[in-house]
Amino acid sequence: MFDVAIIGCGPVGAFAANLLGKSGLSVLVVEQEARPYPLPRAVHLDHEMMRLFQSAGVIDRVAGDMRDTEGHLHVGADHGVIRYMGTVGRARPFSWSNDYFFYQPELEAHLRDALGVYPHVELRLGTAFAGLTQDGEGVTLHLSGVAGTDTVRARHVIACDGARSAVRKALDIALDDLDFEEPWLVVDAEVDGPVRFPDLSGVPAAANLQTLSVMVCDPARPTTVVPGRGNHRRWEFMLLPGEDDQAMMAPNVVATLVAPYLDGVPHRILRAATYRFHGLIARQWQRGRVFLAGDAAHQTPPFFGQGMCHGLRDVANLAWKLERVTRGTAPEALLATYQPERDPHVRAVISSAVEAGRYICLLDPAAAAARDSRMRAQAQAVPQGTAADLIPAIATGIVARGTAGAGERFIQPRVGDRLLDDVTGAGWRLFTRRPVETDADVITVPLDTLADDGAIAAWLDARGADAVLVRPDHYVFGTGEGADLIACRDALIADTHREVAA
Repeated sequence: MFDVAIIGCGPVGAFAANLLGKSGLSVLVVEQEARPYPLPRAVHLDHEMMRLFQSAGVIDRVAGDMRDTEGHLHVGADHGVIRYMGTVGRARPFSWSNDYFFYQPELEAHLRDALGVYPHVELRLGTAFAGLTQDGEGVTLHLSGVAGTDTVRARHVIACDGARSAVRKALDIALDDLDFEEPWLVVDAEVDGPVRFPDLSGVPAAANLQTLSVMVCDPARPTTVVPGRGNHRRWEFMLLPGEDDQAMMAPNVVATLVAPYLDGVPHRILRAATYRFHGLIARQWQRGRVFLAGDAAHQTPPFFGQGMCHGLRDVANLAWKLERVTRGTAPEALLATYQPERDPHVRAVISSAVEAGRYICLLDPAAAAARDSRMRAQAQAVPQGTAADLIPAIATGIVARGTAGAGERFIQPRVGDRLLDDVTGAGWRLFTRRPVETDADVITVPLDTLADDGAIAAWLDARGADAVLVRPDHYVFGTGEGADLIACRDALIADTHREVAA
């Protein structure tokens, strides 16, 4: 019997296999396609994902093919800036850049190749999920492939099999519809030169349009221009009422749409495909011993580039809990904190993306002009954050509610010429000003041993605390006295039946 079976080996499933493989669990990964999908789909991730790749031991494999960029720019109907979520000149408390663009086939190949270092991780390509049954000890998976049918057993299953998830359908789990559906044409191209933009006003002086995701909120044709790694670029064009999907994918139409940006610039169109951008969230993320993750659990409009990020956060949340439950150091009920912790994150960001989609997709010129005035006034009154700032703190589950900083993502300063997590290791970590005796599963890090230029001490000062306990997924459990935090954590994990019900 495997400890965990993963259905789907896209980026989320492959990352899950690496993270669980590194923890020592036995893992089966099932993927119906024999090879990674050859064209790009997801293109963006943020600093938190790079940190998670660190945790999974794959950062050296993937970082070289990432392009760090400078955030998001929204342009109004008059081609003046209405919202800037940029990072130029901002501090980097997590050390990684805020935004990265990648080429999905490369990323998937790197993550799959990395599994080869784990003899206890088995990857079955060209094998499809055909059904499942559950009992008190595990899950029986029914699989089909070129060699015929097979059954395997696993203690737990993670479904990372995408928006049309066969596992979700087999479990008869419904989706909450956040009432957003808009048709868009996505065009990917290789471009040998800088992309051209219309004359834009109000662009911050330090911002470089070639390294920003630019959303042109023009009622004549809302359009997104996305930088990619190397010479890869993406355009997303909203389809207007009455336009036919097939007709809009025709090469001559695509050429006309990209011409204002690429006139005279050598380029090659890789693909053009229409999509319906949705806001959907599964009502249940867990059914018995089976968990939904990534697009199987939620689908978001792409306006803040958080779709794949959600899936990687799902897996990071599950992985440390699955390890503890499998090793018998936590009750099975700990896994029931997965959805209560992750669902509010996802709903907050998808709701923000849907809200942005509603103003981006305005096609009435008068309404668009009113939007531009309103958003510029808001931008002057309230400092603009970044897309990653949309992530709320964890408010329930395994966090010490009521303590300063609980549920936030913890910083990752540089320690000399290395990153914090590489110095301290992963797992539960207690950063403290005072010596504390801890359980074996908590790494104690006295601040006076860290050459971090006082970054963590300053973080604690801002929250009036002597110590902070950080979870394996890099979220803050809580702040306070070290011994009290560990006792609180142990009590919460031991009594997760009560905590989840609360």
